[in-house]
Amino acid sequence: MTYPDFITGFPSLDVPFPEDVVQTAVIRSDAGLVAFFTFLQDFELPLHSHLAQWGTVVEGEIELTIGDETKSYGPGDSYSIPAGVEHGGKIKAGSRVIDVFEEPDRYPVKG
Repeated sequence: MTYPDFITGFPSLDVPFPEDVVQTAVIRSDAGLVAFFTFLQDFELPLHSHLAQWGTVVEGEIELTIGDETKSYGPGDSYSIPAGVEHGGKIKAGSRVIDVFEEPDRYPVKG
């Protein structure tokens, strides 16, 4: 399942990952950032931390380590990452994820 055209028409993010690996679409407000991610290739997300994040898997499979716990997530599963908690993971090609960031400027919006 792909995201609808009106979502893929949203601005993209300036993320430090190549567009042939990760595609993005975003809604930003002063209160936070909602990002629609599509992973075109297997992807390893290095451990990092920032303010709070919540996400849900729309399609595919991801393995996240949040703090000391590693867990696999599939379609319909969601996760919550408290502010300042180190996290990272492995994301399989074809996965689609919606992430909501407490930081409105977590990633810059292109354009």
